Amino acid sequence: MTVTTLLTRCPVVPVVVLDHPDQALPLGKALLAGGIDVVEITLRTDAGLESIRRLAELPGLHVGAGSVLVPDQVDQVVDAGALFVISPGLSVEVVQRCRQRGVVALPGVASASELMTAVSLGLDEVKFFPAGLLGGPAAIRALAAPFTRMSFMPSGGVKAENMADYLAVPAVPAVSGSWMVDPTLLRAGAWDEVTARSADAMARAT
Repeated sequence: MTVTTLLTRCPVVPVVVLDHPDQALPLGKALLAGGIDVVEITLRTDAGLESIRRLAELPGLHVGAGSVLVPDQVDQVVDAGALFVISPGLSVEVVQRCRQRGVVALPGVASASELMTAVSLGLDEVKFFPAGLLGGPAAIRALAAPFTRMSFMPSGGVKAENMADYLAVPAVPAVSGSWMVDPTLLRAGAWDEVTARSADAMARAT
């Protein structure tokens, strides 16, 4: 899988923080029922790695790891079944390890200087984080002007009410957010609500 097929496969990529691996499979099924087949499981909790392992076995779901900070974590998540790796910032070492392991790297960038590093690494798609604090769609348009071959996945401050503004930017094939997988919903086992919010997000994206 390349980054291009990742970001063009689904216009909405949920960012998930799980408290327990037992939440993983019900979550994956709820997302698929709502039309979302790409998910980022973060390593922000101890449940992340095992959750990736369980979701990797769910047919039709493309599972990746988020909050990956160091190369050793790349090995851990790939061994667990992750198909792509997302980081909050740009680490040359993490990108290189992803290349060695044959998985997609989607590092976070916040500046033109970081974008130049991304270009030097051969990347043509990145995560723009934290999008809301960095200026939103207008900032992406400004950065996309000199980086004509770069595509962006905004994350941080993206929600149902503004996702269409981001997707209206030609350089944005997909957005990343957590409103459809709010931790309170996951803790309550409100899987029908996860499905409803996912379906609503997909409808807004088309």
